[in-house]
Amino acid sequence: MRWRLMVASLLLGGAGQVCAGQLVVRVGDAGGRAVADAVVLLTPTAGPAAPAPPPVTHYVDQRHEAFIPYVQVVRPGDRVVFRNSDATRHHVYSFSDAKAFEFLLRPGENSPPVTLDKAGLVAVGCNIHDHMIAYLLVTSQQALVTPSTGEVTFADLAPDSYTVQVWHPQLRPGVTQPSTKATIRADGTREQVDFALPLIPDPRGFADREHLDY
Repeated sequence: MRWRLMVASLLLGGAGQVCAGQLVVRVGDAGGRAVADAVVLLTPTAGPAAPAPPPVTHYVDQRHEAFIPYVQVVRPGDRVVFRNSDATRHHVYSFSDAKAFEFLLRPGENSPPVTLDKAGLVAVGCNIHDHMIAYLLVTSQQALVTPSTGEVTFADLAPDSYTVQVWHPQLRPGVTQPSTKATIRADGTREQVDFALPLIPDPRGFADREHLDY
C-alpha cells in the first residue's frame, strides 16, 4: 500500500513539472547575410534576474594589428587583461564613461588587470594604430555574442516574457536599438526571433602604415 502511495505521489508531482525553454536569436544584415559580433541581450519581464556568477578575468589579444575579440561581453566586477602578441608596440586606451585606462604595451607584454565595475560600453582603441578598435559591453543582463553564423541560443530559460535587444558596433547612427518581445512557455518549446540590422561598413582593416615600425 505504501509503495502505491509513493508512485502516485511521484506521478502527481511530475504532472505539474515546468520545463525550461530555449530561445534562438538569428541576426542578419539588410541583405540577409549572417552578422557576427552582435550582442543579444535578454531581460525577463516578471521573473528575478539570475544570480551573478563570481568575477572572472577576460583577455583581449592584439595580433596582426587587431584586437581579438572585436566585441566581448563582461559582467560588472569582471577584469580584463590586454595582451600584445604583435612584434610592434601598442598604446591601448579608453576614454569611455564606464571605464577609462591607458597602457603602452611592448611586444609580449600584458597590461595589469582592469576591473570593469560599472555597466556600460567601453570602446577601446590604439593610439598608434588608428584602425584598431574593440568593444567591451559591461552588463548584468543575460547576453551572448553572435558567431559568424549570426545565431545564438539561450537555453534553460524559465517561463516568462522576455525583452530581446540587439547591439552592434556598426549599427547605423540614429537607428533605435532593435528590440522585440519573446515568450517562453512552460512546455519547454523552442522559440525563435530574427533581426535584420542596418549596418555601416566595417571600419577595421585599414592599417596605419606610417607607424608599422613602432
